[in-house]
Amino acid sequence: MQGLMPFLKAAWRLALPYFRSEERWSARLLLGAIVAMNLSLVGMSVVLSFWNREFYNALQDKNWDAFVQLLFTWRHTDSGLMPGFCGVAAVYILIAVYRTYLNQWLQIRWRRWLTGRFLDNWLADRAYYRISLTADQQGIGTDNPDQRIAEDLRDYVDSTLSLGLGLLSNVVSLFSFVGILWGLSGAITVFGIAIPGYMVWVALVYAVIGTWLTHLVGRKLVGLSFRQQRVEADFRFALVRLRENVEGVALYQGEAEEKTGLLTRFTAVIDNWWAIMRRTKFLNALTSGYDQVAVVFPIIVAAPRYFSGQLPLGGLTQTAGAFGRVQDSLSWFVAAYSSIAGWRATVERLAYFQNAIEAAREAAGQGVQNAGSPDGGVHTVGLALNLPDGGRLLRGTDLSLVPGQSVVITGRSGSGKSTLFRALAGIWPFGSGLVERPQTGTLFLPQRPYIPLGTLRHAVSYPAAATTYGAQEIETALSDAGLSRLIPLLDKEENWALRLSGGEQQRLALARALLTKPDWLFLDEATASLDPEAEAELYRILRTRLPGTTIVSIAHRPTVAALHERRVVFDRDAEAGASGALKETVEAA
Repeated sequence: MQGLMPFLKAAWRLALPYFRSEERWSARLLLGAIVAMNLSLVGMSVVLSFWNREFYNALQDKNWDAFVQLLFTWRHTDSGLMPGFCGVAAVYILIAVYRTYLNQWLQIRWRRWLTGRFLDNWLADRAYYRISLTADQQGIGTDNPDQRIAEDLRDYVDSTLSLGLGLLSNVVSLFSFVGILWGLSGAITVFGIAIPGYMVWVALVYAVIGTWLTHLVGRKLVGLSFRQQRVEADFRFALVRLRENVEGVALYQGEAEEKTGLLTRFTAVIDNWWAIMRRTKFLNALTSGYDQVAVVFPIIVAAPRYFSGQLPLGGLTQTAGAFGRVQDSLSWFVAAYSSIAGWRATVERLAYFQNAIEAAREAAGQGVQNAGSPDGGVHTVGLALNLPDGGRLLRGTDLSLVPGQSVVITGRSGSGKSTLFRALAGIWPFGSGLVERPQTGTLFLPQRPYIPLGTLRHAVSYPAAATTYGAQEIETALSDAGLSRLIPLLDKEENWALRLSGGEQQRLALARALLTKPDWLFLDEATASLDPEAEAELYRILRTRLPGTTIVSIAHRPTVAALHERRVVFDRDAEAGASGALKETVEAA
């Protein structure tokens, strides 16, 4: 966990950019209006403090006229013109309503801006990809990015505004009511020493003791809140993971193991929650007792002056009210401790996440370098590939792929062929050397296609918009890919990643290639889920429909290798952990 100053700097670093952004004037205006309304409510509380004194004095004096005037109109008093309660209450309600409305308006605007900023940074320079590859064992800064963007940003904005405005209101209230309480307190003599404004000093001592005890009891809540957010996210991720792989679990009959795994994660949620409950129980016992004593404490302390006739009933109630406001302001930390603990955990999670994104983006220019091809081919120069932990997959290698010549890359399972595929795509960051390839006109299809949410039309058009291709183009591509039965479902929204089989998903990806018509098509076992006959048929269709496309395949099957003109072998002993090399044969075998 961070110390206090680094934590405050992190909170400030998260907040400041929005108020300096392109939305700064609207943000500052909204914040200023909310602050002004908060201060207005404090001012009205001061007015009500004096109104309260006059009202109770009227009750004590049985003054009917004063009673009615103070309720409905106004009255001239020793404190000046005192407005009626109804008017003050109406204005108070109006300001309170619009303060909440403007606060919510600022919250959603701020959250929208922060979400856009985090998404931009997370997706830029493929930071999301590097972070997923370099996740540390504890997940600090890298675990559950969905929760950080969707929930932590929401909680951060809400807590920052509520705690910040609450602190401001309490500081202003403190200075406003200290003067009132000082004037009402008079002096008390202790051991022959006259102490002026003694009620102020009593409130200060009372609040300091309460704050110290609260921090002593509740400080562990910060760490527990931090961990609770993490274990909750881990449990939710496990549930989502199960939902996305229901067929695999069903085929393996892995329900018992899945249940064990889910309950293990949920046990972590429960155990941490019990720890929070126990700590919160002690904290609530302290704060509840503190608050209850505060109800009668000022009256008891001020009672001697009331019974001696130095204070009228209204003065006593005003003293108790002013003491309560001063004590509440001084005890803001006590009342808000749980909220502060949750806010701190949220800030630290976001700060870690932001640091991880920045580190990933700073490292974007390191490792394997990418450049445009001078001749339209694909070339590697001294390409060396490493694992994220530093293990070497491929020693420095030069490879040239020329347009028009189909190439198959084979090798033993686990040798590193898919990593080479990622390096050729320009996304693998670990290693050294140079990859030159055309900057446009390339399409890479992995073994497990990505199927986005939405309609089937959107899925087959991805990453282009669903309106990019005409209906006839899409229907022809689906038909050529062997998915003609899906044509009537083009505009139906479903979770197609679950609806389609593995082979159908690979056919859908190949339909994308038929629509895109790339100059270079890289296939990483992109037909592995199909039978050899279907595989050969799809390669034939690709060659027929895309005569200008150079196909580079990564595959295990000899039948696929036979469909290419050139063969490169990734020779590496994965068991021994040695670095590999690319060995070329003259023709595909």
